[in-house]
Amino acid sequence: MKSIQAPQSVVMIRPHHFCSNPETRDDNAFQTLSNREAAATSEAALAEFDQAVADLREAGVRVHVFDDMGTETPDSVFPNNWFSTHAGGHVAIYPMFAKNRRLERRYDVIEMLKAEYRVQDVIDYSGLEADDLALEGTGAMVLDHMGRIAYTVKSNRADPVILERFCTHFNFEPIAFEAKDAQGRDVYHTNVLMGIGTDYALVCLDMIVDAERRRTVANRLEESGCEVVDLTHDQIGEFAGNAIELTGHKRRLALSTRALKSLRPDQLAIIEKSAEPLPLSVPTIETAGGSVRCMIAGIHLTRRTA
Repeated sequence: MKSIQAPQSVVMIRPHHFCSNPETRDDNAFQTLSNREAAATSEAALAEFDQAVADLREAGVRVHVFDDMGTETPDSVFPNNWFSTHAGGHVAIYPMFAKNRRLERRYDVIEMLKAEYRVQDVIDYSGLEADDLALEGTGAMVLDHMGRIAYTVKSNRADPVILERFCTHFNFEPIAFEAKDAQGRDVYHTNVLMGIGTDYALVCLDMIVDAERRRTVANRLEESGCEVVDLTHDQIGEFAGNAIELTGHKRRLALSTRALKSLRPDQLAIIEKSAEPLPLSVPTIETAGGSVRCMIAGIHLTRRTA
C-alpha cells in the first residue's frame, strides 16, 4: 500500500483571517467574491478547515497544523505553494508572485520538519523574488515522484529559469506547456488541471493548448504507470483536478465534496481501483481560487524514530 506518491503526513495552515486575496485576483480565474461579511467568511473558512483536518486524521493521515494569526496573509491556508519536501531528506522553499503571499513563509514549519523528519538540506529559491521571478511550489508544478517529472503550466507563477534549476537540484525532468480554460484565459497553476496518484492521473488534456504537447503529457503519464482520467473543462471548474492522494489507514484521494460530485461513474471506477475518495467540504475556502490540493503540503520525508 505504501506509495512515494501518496504521503502519510502533511502540513496545513489554520487561517484566522481568510479572504479571497485581492492581489491574486487578476490572473486567478477560479477566484470568486464571497457574498458574506468578512468576519462571517473568515469564520466559515475556519470551520471548514477544522472539519477537513478532523476528517483527514480520522482517515489515518498525520496532520501537522500551524495557526496563522496574521491579517496580511489571506492565502496562508494554501501552504503547498511556498515549500515542498522530497525523498532523501530534501526541502525546497519557493519565490512567490504576489507580494502578500511572500509573507506566508514561516521557518517554524521548516524547524518542525527538521525535528520530526530526516532533513539533509534546504534549498531556498525565495531570494529570486528580488528579480520578480516566481515558482509557486506544487501549485506551479505537479510532481510525478515515481516518473521524476515536473509537469508545469507556463505562467507568471512558474519562471522557466527557476524551474530548470529546481529540476536539476531535485532530479526531475521538466515538461512545460501552455494551458487555457474554456474562455481562453491562461491557467494560473498546474494543480488546478492535474493531479497524479499512484496508479492514475487526473488531467484535463483539452486545456493543453498544443496538440503535440497534449500527446506528450498523456504518453508520459501512461509510461509512469498511470491510467489517465481525462477531465472536462466543467469538472476543472468544480476543482476535480485539485486533488491529492494520501496514505492513511489505506490509500485515499483527498478532494472537495464539490469535486467528487462532478466525477462520472467511469472516472470514479478508475480511481477506486487504487484509492478511496475522501471528500472534504471547503466551499468558502474555494472562493479563494484553490481547493483541497492547495490546502495540503505533503511530507515526503522519513520520520525520525522516537
